[in-house]
Amino acid sequence: MKIPNNLRLIVNMRFYLTLCSALFLVNCSSKTDHIEMVYGQTGTSLFQLKNKQLAYTVKKEGQMVLDTSLLGVTIDGKNLGSNSKISFLGKDQIAVKYALNGIKKIADYKGDIHSYEVTEEDGFKWQLEFQLSNEGVAYRYKVPGEGNSTVQGEATTFKLPKATKVWYFERDSDWKLKSHAGEWLSADISEMPTVSKMGPVQGLTLTCELPQGGYALLAEAALYNYSGMRLEAIGNNSFKANFTEGNQGFVVDGTITTPWRCILLADDLNALANNTMVASLNPAPNSELFADTSWIKPGKSVWHWWSGKYVDYVEEHDMVDDAVALDFEYNMVDDGWEAWENKWEKITMLCSYAMEKGVGIFVWKHSKEINFPENDYAVMGHFLDSVKQAGAVGVKVDFMNGQDKHIIDFDEALLRKAAERRLMVNFHGCQQSSGEYRTYPNEVTREGIRGLEVNHMPEGPLPASHNAALPFTRYVTGHGDYTPLGFTEPGETTWAHQLATLVTFYSPFNCIAENTQFLLNNTAIAPALDFIKSVPTVWDETYVLPQSKIGELAAIARRKGDDWYVGILSSGSSKEMAIDLNFLKAGKYNVEILADDIEAQPINLEGLNKEANLRQWNTAIPFKRIIEKVSSDGNIIIQLATNGGAAIRFIRSKVEVK
Repeated sequence: MKIPNNLRLIVNMRFYLTLCSALFLVNCSSKTDHIEMVYGQTGTSLFQLKNKQLAYTVKKEGQMVLDTSLLGVTIDGKNLGSNSKISFLGKDQIAVKYALNGIKKIADYKGDIHSYEVTEEDGFKWQLEFQLSNEGVAYRYKVPGEGNSTVQGEATTFKLPKATKVWYFERDSDWKLKSHAGEWLSADISEMPTVSKMGPVQGLTLTCELPQGGYALLAEAALYNYSGMRLEAIGNNSFKANFTEGNQGFVVDGTITTPWRCILLADDLNALANNTMVASLNPAPNSELFADTSWIKPGKSVWHWWSGKYVDYVEEHDMVDDAVALDFEYNMVDDGWEAWENKWEKITMLCSYAMEKGVGIFVWKHSKEINFPENDYAVMGHFLDSVKQAGAVGVKVDFMNGQDKHIIDFDEALLRKAAERRLMVNFHGCQQSSGEYRTYPNEVTREGIRGLEVNHMPEGPLPASHNAALPFTRYVTGHGDYTPLGFTEPGETTWAHQLATLVTFYSPFNCIAENTQFLLNNTAIAPALDFIKSVPTVWDETYVLPQSKIGELAAIARRKGDDWYVGILSSGSSKEMAIDLNFLKAGKYNVEILADDIEAQPINLEGLNKEANLRQWNTAIPFKRIIEKVSSDGNIIIQLATNGGAAIRFIRSKVEVK
């Protein structure tokens, strides 16, 4: 076939331009020139410093988010990325759309992947991948190998602009980096090396308020077959990758693929709270293992621990009845059941009774009793077989107490083996999420959060500012088992504030703390009981109201079907808040408002909970219930008490309200 001259010219010109572009990228590797990557308003530069160390920068809308930050990984004593040449391999588009049990019904993520081959001075080759999207920048290292190799650290750094405000979690004990259950505080970036009594190492995530406006959140995604990353504040407004194993390192067999190192970007808190980059960077679920996911069911759970830490069979039997009365789907049987006489016989009887009532049973287990890798975690498999045979639907595994590679391997093995038996998983005593629930949707919640149980502990209770920070810090990367709703021990917060946590925080498996009998029989709670019963645990849509400010006010609207719920968590002095209802679809709504009853006599909390340690907070401001009719072009005025809140439900009218 003869090609026309004009078409031949076009083809040749395209080939020439492609070749020139590739040669430019290769040539850049031997100089200090920058390789630019752009997606929308997100930009990244990849380059070498004069000493040939790999480095990068990140910009959003032309403004610097990360200044010169280093890249590289140390394996078997060799510092990869310290004296290298870069060559461009290719650019691919990524587009994933999947069901998300959490902040929205569907996650719809798009971006570009840029791949580079890195050649060391001795000729060894490995790959560096960057992913850019409207939601942020992420990168990872892929290093080929056979047999065991030891990862001894990374050069990975993140250099933020001066005057950046950093939100981090703090706990005055070594539990801080074991369980990630710290209080969310903030400090200027310059203070981060010395701000904590526990040292300069911080756990992920870190939410950064940028001086030019907008937000960056540092995280990791797809943490498998690797140690979990922490960040060490090293001065010069910089954080460096840090690992539990230190210089000793950790062993990886075969090719080493690190988790994605993520810089989530957002113009406002609504975009930050809706960011799905971390989950989207995780692999899709195994199509065989999760061919049917009908057994993974969101819902609320009763929990005896708040009322009495150790339980007997009769009490748990009664808890099933209370779950039915509350329209809850589950009963979380916590530590203590294994001390029952004939424990497996008893738990089987309990599961059978619960199943007749339409209630599923979760059972607790200490991780150290099943964390034995031999024979593909055979001990774990035997335990899960017994749980399944007993009729339970899920497990709560506790006290992993770290994120070294040994623990991360255990976590994934548990998710996989539980899925093989159609069991759901609740992780406790663990690190925050890196999006594992995308790959293993049977992970229905995890702790890695300073939750309400701290109110029972000497270091408690939780301040309102911590709650008002959580939706924009810990919850950005995934669900959290905060165990909400504590009327009998609310600390400095109000009862309406406690109700609002059912909306502002999310967990597909939502374990409710408060004593079930108190909820069912206390007359002061009765006006909110229908709200407690009906509030969903997963959502179709999330919208952060513009008045929100990290640590001061979290005002979040969430939709399920045609109905909307709003949760407001306030920290600090009393205030008036106007809520613009423009997030509602056009139409009329019946609205139920559960707000601070500022003029009412405070509730005396003494004697309401035998487990409570009330300290000076022995009273609480109750809530009042208001019923109104509104439309999407209207607004609502809310009076918030000191450290108060509000929980609001909008039911769309089927018939126009006149």
